[in-house]
Amino acid sequence: KLLYTNDNYASTTMYRTADLGGEKPFIITFIPLKDDSGKVVSLVLSRVQMSEIDYRDSYILKVAISTLLLAVLFVVIYARYIRKKFVNPIKKVSEETDRFAKENSLGEKLGQLSNIKEISILSSSIDKMEEEMLEYIDNLTAVNAEKERIGTELSIAKSIQKNAVPNVFPNREEFRIFASMTPAKEVGGDFYNFFRVDEDHLAIVMADVSGKGVPAALFMMLANTSIIDRTKMGGTPAEILSFVNDSLCEGNEASMFVTVWLGILEISTGRLKAANAGHEYPAIFREGGSFELYRDRHGMALGVSEGMSYSDYEIELKQGDKLFLYTDGVPEATDKNDEMFTLEGMFRALENYKHEKPEAILKGVEKSVNAFVGDAPQFDDLTMLCLEFGKEDSDEGNQ
Repeated sequence: KLLYTNDNYASTTMYRTADLGGEKPFIITFIPLKDDSGKVVSLVLSRVQMSEIDYRDSYILKVAISTLLLAVLFVVIYARYIRKKFVNPIKKVSEETDRFAKENSLGEKLGQLSNIKEISILSSSIDKMEEEMLEYIDNLTAVNAEKERIGTELSIAKSIQKNAVPNVFPNREEFRIFASMTPAKEVGGDFYNFFRVDEDHLAIVMADVSGKGVPAALFMMLANTSIIDRTKMGGTPAEILSFVNDSLCEGNEASMFVTVWLGILEISTGRLKAANAGHEYPAIFREGGSFELYRDRHGMALGVSEGMSYSDYEIELKQGDKLFLYTDGVPEATDKNDEMFTLEGMFRALENYKHEKPEAILKGVEKSVNAFVGDAPQFDDLTMLCLEFGKEDSDEGNQ
């Protein structure tokens, strides 16, 4: 097929891509030849068999190989880029954190590992973390050392406090006595005491210092010593409490105070003269009856104000009668629901053990308190004392 433009022949090419009448595919091109005036004077025809110029497969193969090589080259270059910019910095961060976890020492700073913002922030954070962690470890070590020192001192203070009250309990023909003291912390402010004033008089003390911990324990030691010293000088419980109150008020800048029940038992007769400086009411058990609250007259707690006076009263104890003293940690013991053990709970426990010896009574009450409190932390010191006047089983011997 020839193409014409303005009646002039133009070059053209024809393709035959399929066999036709036995002819193989070919390409034929017509090229016009022109003279000087531009007139076509002849045609040049070129015919070539397709089989002679069939280069398509090799071309496609070359293109595919080239494309594959370019792709491989791109992947290699990109992988090196990723390794340099991401993998190596992350690996170095990982190695440094692993080293720090094992050695707990400051290593070489990571600095700016990469110009990638996130990785740069991560490396800087690791450097800062190591510095702060080492500082924290140093502070923690110092704190633990201080806690150990304080723990040792508290242990010594606990031992001193424990030895400041009687730990050997008489089992005499005239009376039997037992006491227990369980601080809410390592040391506490509650205390009990009993000691012979002379051959025929036994002083009995139950007290509760405001607050808890070391300050309360120090004030407890001071109050206990003052009560012992003044009682041995003679006088009634009211006179003794008045003197000790004035003594504790001097220099009491911490404004601490202590409630005290003080009784002096005449062993030969069972007459118990007592005074109460703001402490809990005592409980009395009469042989053949039950424990009952003895509502005595309260005075002001010691250490609150100078010049206070207190009132004496007298209780007649007979053989088999029991005196039970306690601090508010017993009725006010609380469970996990903030419910209190209460005085009623205490008297129910006393009723269960009223015929027991003083030691068994205290252990029974403590068992009842612990069962009520359960897993709740101990809120207050727990201190109790029980005196039994006279004994039916006097053949147990004396101590």
